Order: sequence, then structure tokens, then C-alpha cells
Amino acid sequence: MTEWITRLIEQMGYVGIALLMFLENLFPPLPSEVIMPMAGFTAADGELSIVGVLIAGTLGTTAGALFWYGVARRLGEERLKRWANRHGRWITLSRQDIDRLDRWFEAHSRWAVPLGHLVPGIRTLISIPAGLFHMSLPRFVALTLGGAGAWTSALGLAGYALGSRYEQVERYLGPASTAIMAAIFLWYLYRVVRFRANDKPL
Repeated sequence: MTEWITRLIEQMGYVGIALLMFLENLFPPLPSEVIMPMAGFTAADGELSIVGVLIAGTLGTTAGALFWYGVARRLGEERLKRWANRHGRWITLSRQDIDRLDRWFEAHSRWAVPLGHLVPGIRTLISIPAGLFHMSLPRFVALTLGGAGAWTSALGLAGYALGSRYEQVERYLGPASTAIMAAIFLWYLYRVVRFRANDKPL
């Protein structure tokens, strides 16, 4: 996968970086922890501008977040509640949970959206409640640009600073991302097993 990412960046430049970061939001196994350090290394090698690399990565991530925001907004809260009535165990949510999540997200979205982009496994998911509960599009875009910009800049600048040693970023962040995603999956399984329709765990 690393060779494919490298080749796409070399062939398509900023467009390739934006495309890869967009796809990373659709297919989380495509790791930003490889894409952005590799792009930063390419900039350090003089082939691209580091500013352009960071802008391309941020715009690609924001576009991916907007995709899930749009899907969730189209789904809508009422449709999700009807789904919860029939299949609540598999999404580990009851109607009461959804109402509570709505209130929580309304109160905390100012920090939940940007910080969510800093957590592996959450970066994609944080766009879904924003769409479900109809956060305004300008606010969502502004908060996403802040969080996505911080994450992509940290990785891109690390690759730029490390140069040919950018693999060190992947060596540490890759396993950390895998561990966090595994913990999230195990928590989901626990919730499925323990789920009760009248529980109010959120």
C-alpha cells in the first residue's frame, strides 16, 4: 500500500494528496499516518511546496467529512429512531439514547468535531452526528477545517522534518491507531452484548 500511495503522490501531486485523504475518510484502512508524512517527505525533497501539501491534505479530509455529513443529514434523526426501534441492539442505541446524544452534541459540538479529527477511528464517525442533528453547514465546515488542519499539518510537518526518516512516524502512529480502533471495536461488542432497549447508557 505504501508504494501505491507514494506513486500516486508523485504522479498527481497536490490532487493526489487531496484524493488520498478524501478516500481515507471513506475507507479508514487507508492510513493518513502514511499519506501525510509521505507527502511531507515529498515536499522536503523539493518536489512540492509544504504549504500546498498541508492545504491539499486538509481539503481532502474536509471533503471526506462532508460526504458523511451529507449522508447522515439525508438519513435524518427520525429515520434513525425508527431504525433503533427495530434494530437498536446493532447500533447500540435506543430512541432515548438518540435524544440524549442530540442534546449532548448540541452542547459540546464546538470541541467534539475538531477534537474528533485527532482520534483514529473517530475522524470519520464524528461527521455523522453533525449531519444527523443538522449542525449548520458553515459551522461544520469551519470546525472540520480546524480539526482536520491540525491533524494533517502535524503529520505533514513531521514527514517534512524527518525527511527520508518519515517511516518513524508510521512506525509509532500506525500501531497506536490500530490499538485505538481495536479498543473501539471491543467497546462496540460489549455494548451489543449488554444492550437493553430501555437502557440509557449515554
